Amino acid sequence: MSGTTKTIEFKIEGMDCGHCVKQIEAAVGGLPGVEAIKVSLATNSASVTLHPEQISEGTIFEAVEDAGFDVPR
Repeated sequence: MSGTTKTIEFKIEGMDCGHCVKQIEAAVGGLPGVEAIKVSLATNSASVTLHPEQISEGTIFEAVEDAGFDVPR
């Protein structure tokens, strides 16, 4: 992928196990424009490196919510 990347960090509510982490990583990591995702169960948060010209933060938050979790805004 080309272009600039930016990293966003945000809280996720509703995670309680490693399966939740993998579910979120799969849902967001497969989106076009996402370069990397790291989800932390310990801090209930995620760090996503993305290409802002290809994907919006809102689309990432929606993918997390579609997977069954909450993103407080």
